[in-house]
Amino acid sequence: MRHYNLLDTLLTSADNALRTLAGGYQTTPRSNPSHKVTNEKELDDAERRHVAGLMRINHCGEVCAQALYQGQAITARNEETRAKMELSAKEENDHLDWCKDRLTELNTHTSLLNPLWYASSFTIGAVAGLAGDQWSLGFVVETERQVVKHLESHLTQLPEHDHKSRAILEVMKEDEAHHATAALEAGGAALPQPIKAAMSAMSKVMTKTVYHI
Repeated sequence: MRHYNLLDTLLTSADNALRTLAGGYQTTPRSNPSHKVTNEKELDDAERRHVAGLMRINHCGEVCAQALYQGQAITARNEETRAKMELSAKEENDHLDWCKDRLTELNTHTSLLNPLWYASSFTIGAVAGLAGDQWSLGFVVETERQVVKHLESHLTQLPEHDHKSRAILEVMKEDEAHHATAALEAGGAALPQPIKAAMSAMSKVMTKTVYHI
């Protein structure tokens, strides 16, 4: 088994960042859930703009998830924990791909702030990894739980006839809940309330800005 030195790790991290932000990331064989939807009613302009804003938030959320997992993976002390982080990151790539496809269908763009949010989340993930694997996994648990709440909110805000976006978000919600459970069962520690509150506040800032930009 090859042992990676610091330069290897830094280059791999840079490659992951570029792939996440520019494309070329590896996904699983799963197909986009929205491809099963046929004969969808066309959205009007107001609905399209609103759905685009929601899906832009979800895409940015997946960028942040990638950064968090990648940051945790490079500082995780236990090889099993590192492997779990890398597997979760790969599964999250499906969500990233699906959200990007939906934004393209809506004739709009991903967030221009993605590089900023990637850097912020990567730093948080790396610090969490340095604090210890139980805290690193605890960040995953809390992050995924907050993402599930966002997805539940977005599902209620979608136009009733937007079955494509709904199909994507429903599968994402199931996956995120599974990742939270897996991290908890792997030994994730409950985070202190101030940290949870700070994560929630950061999430609110992200959603309000990314909806428009």
